[in-house]
Amino acid sequence: MENSLKYLLIILAALIGMFPSGINAQSTVSFEKEIFITNQDSLRYRILFPENFSEEKKYPLILVLHGAGERGDDNEAQLVHGSDLFLNAENRKDFPAVVIFPQAPKDDYWAKVEVKRDTIPFQFDFKNKEAPTKSLELVMQLMDSMLTRNYIDKRRIYAGGLSMGGMGTFELIYKKPEMFAAAFAICGGANPEIAEGYRKGFPIWIFHGEKDDVVPPALSKSMARSINHHGGNAKLSLYPDDNHNSWDSAFAEPYLLSWLFSQEKKNETGND
Repeated sequence: MENSLKYLLIILAALIGMFPSGINAQSTVSFEKEIFITNQDSLRYRILFPENFSEEKKYPLILVLHGAGERGDDNEAQLVHGSDLFLNAENRKDFPAVVIFPQAPKDDYWAKVEVKRDTIPFQFDFKNKEAPTKSLELVMQLMDSMLTRNYIDKRRIYAGGLSMGGMGTFELIYKKPEMFAAAFAICGGANPEIAEGYRKGFPIWIFHGEKDDVVPPALSKSMARSINHHGGNAKLSLYPDDNHNSWDSAFAEPYLLSWLFSQEKKNETGND
């Protein structure tokens, strides 16, 4: 009996070791591994389909961009933050959607920005009006390809991200203003001038920790002001005790998904 128990514990430990820290087994099984290939470039991503998925139905599509720490080529690390929210049984029932988590390589970034890491907090020189990084360009092409599928509801396309992914979200909305119905950006930032190019009335929920010593909360505050100044609809939530990991609080917001999925473009082109 004792030997059998030891053997069972060894097998269990081996199975646990198969999964990266912070990623549960359900994430690696439920989110299917895919690679988007175009013009000899490739983008690794994971995709979650609704339960009882049918190509005869229409579903919202949500894109989630990870932070700098989850870059790589394992096509798994990007699921560390946020994937559990979409795997929650009640959320899958209440908010059936197609969910995509792409992964940027170690040597690239979602947003076009120069980062100086020799100071705390880091310094960011955003160049969002320039051509996108290769990773963001591939994300845009992937999204274009997804929108050709009949089961995607083109009125309900959403984007969101954290840290580097929050920065990528701000830039993506600028470069694809007619694609998205709404977005969320966690502890990110961008050049406030790009808000002028956002669709009028565009709803975005911005989150940041007031004690963030990596990405200054002033970046989110200035984006919220600029978006609203230019006719957008930015909602800003600041967490007074959070440092850079404000994604934990943001993903725990009880109304995040209900707010997000309630947003809808008035027509497929996004014109109000």
